[in-house]
Amino acid sequence: FFTLFISTTLLVVASLVTMMNFFGKKKSSEATTVSKTSTRAPSDPQQTIVTLREQVANQEKREAHIHKKVNEMVVEAKAKLAKGDKKGALFCMKRKKLYEQEIDKIQNVKMTLETQVINLESAAQNAQTFKAMEAGSKTMKKIRTDVGIEQVDDIMDEIKEEMEMANEINNAIAQPIDPLLADDDELLAELNELESTDLEAELLKPTPAISLPAVPNAKLPALAKDEEDELKKLEAELAGM
Repeated sequence: FFTLFISTTLLVVASLVTMMNFFGKKKSSEATTVSKTSTRAPSDPQQTIVTLREQVANQEKREAHIHKKVNEMVVEAKAKLAKGDKKGALFCMKRKKLYEQEIDKIQNVKMTLETQVINLESAAQNAQTFKAMEAGSKTMKKIRTDVGIEQVDDIMDEIKEEMEMANEINNAIAQPIDPLLADDDELLAELNELESTDLEAELLKPTPAISLPAVPNAKLPALAKDEEDELKKLEAELAGM
């Protein structure tokens, strides 16, 4: 009997342990699932913006639908009031009030969604701007690393040397090639000597006789009578002055 009791007790304990392990694993699995859900990577900002705008559109549709309900309640209340059913009309006005409160809630939700969209768009733009600025900074750093100040100085020195070499080559090419350039002074002295000899020979030549025209022997023709009178009259006037 004692052995049977011990065996039964052990069986019950084993069953309890098995059940505890089973439920413990299940809870652990559920905890892991929750952890994975909470640590899920954020979605793409553009996709989130699209989702938010879809929700805004849905809220606007719901708001339009409730506005119709408000108008229907007003029409129904007027109809019941015309029939003398004040209780029914009051019930319609209460429903209208509830619909109007729902519209206020929808407008608040829309404002929240629109605010999130604006903030998310601004944050996404800032992130893109930051990435562009970071890329520009890295590019500038790489360029500065590739082209250091020492390399620039070396390049400038090489350019100066090449320019000086080019000027020397140009000057060498522009020099005149005259085999008698060194004998210019001697040739000038010989030329001056030739000029002096020619001038001396010109001065030693005899002067040729100059033929003058013969003096006419004939008398000048007599002036006409009128011209002679005019001449005498002019001489008299001059003498009187």
